[in-house]
Amino acid sequence: MTNFDDRDRAFEAKFARDGEMEFRITARRNRLLGQWAAGHMKLTPEETDAYAKAVVQADFEEAGDDDVIRKVLGDLTAAGVEVEEAAVREALAAQTIEARRQMMEVR
Repeated sequence: MTNFDDRDRAFEAKFARDGEMEFRITARRNRLLGQWAAGHMKLTPEETDAYAKAVVQADFEEAGDDDVIRKVLGDLTAAGVEVEEAAVREALAAQTIEARRQMMEVR
């Protein structure tokens, strides 16, 4: 039974590590998306940092990406930036790839 218990613990540890990594990738992606949007809104570096943090926080409102997309799209529109939801979703996908790449470099 020891081998089975060891494998079970190893699987649980891997599952926990994978979950933590996905959380970090998502947080980094949201921060990158916030920086992307801040660039379109022509925010200062200090405002960009604060806005990127706000986008990360927005992801805790509901499951999925819709809360983040809704925030960024609404903020861009309020700032007078003409952008469609598809462009924000495309930027989100691009930032996901970049966040994964950055996290792989850190490992």
